[in-house]
Amino acid sequence: MHPATIRALYRRLKAANPRPQSELEYSSPFELLVAVMLSAHTTDKSVNAATRRLFPLANTPQALLALGVEGVKPYLKSVGLYNAKSENLIGLCRRLVEHHGGQVPRDRAALEALPGVGRKTASIILNIVFGEHEIAVDTHIFRVANRTGLAPGRTPLAVERGLVARTPAEFKHDAHHWLLLHGRYVCTARAPACPSCLIADLCEYPDKTAGTPSGKASRGTSDERRRPRSRSRRAVAG
Repeated sequence: MHPATIRALYRRLKAANPRPQSELEYSSPFELLVAVMLSAHTTDKSVNAATRRLFPLANTPQALLALGVEGVKPYLKSVGLYNAKSENLIGLCRRLVEHHGGQVPRDRAALEALPGVGRKTASIILNIVFGEHEIAVDTHIFRVANRTGLAPGRTPLAVERGLVARTPAEFKHDAHHWLLLHGRYVCTARAPACPSCLIADLCEYPDKTAGTPSGKASRGTSDERRRPRSRSRRAVAG
């Protein structure tokens, strides 16, 4: 995809949703870390259902450690693989307390050393909490990047590197959210909504669904309409 086309693509996504937000509910860096860790292989809706019950009771590493694995399990039953995630959550809390004074570290290696935290989760924390220009790649972003031609790649890491290299600096902070929401609600896996896609005319996908417009008709179908509710009462670094 030509650099001018990439810039136009991001301009449209930004115009439709100037301040994209995570659909996970959180009010602190630690709550976000927990929510993102729990979101692996499950929906944000399921995670929010769990954390709405858990966080009012315990939303710090120390408080969750006091509950222990068996204590957190009943709160995580809406989340897939909740037994393993309960173990990881308590291990994550223990490491934060023992090695980081109970605080979420800013270092990628330190984040990825936490139980249940991989590259994608670390990138999300570095981006949202610390404002770094990281672009985490999940299944939605992997699909959008390959279909559109924005950053084709055979692996999530290849796509991530392509996105970081090709995304203009002014759009890097919010690129993850724009592309994720676009993949979740518009460029879906089975039936992409090409006729209502605001970047359809820029997209290089050869198998667009019928009725694709010339490109300006879909701003009303953007992620803006689906902006999530947030528990946060203050901004957490973006």
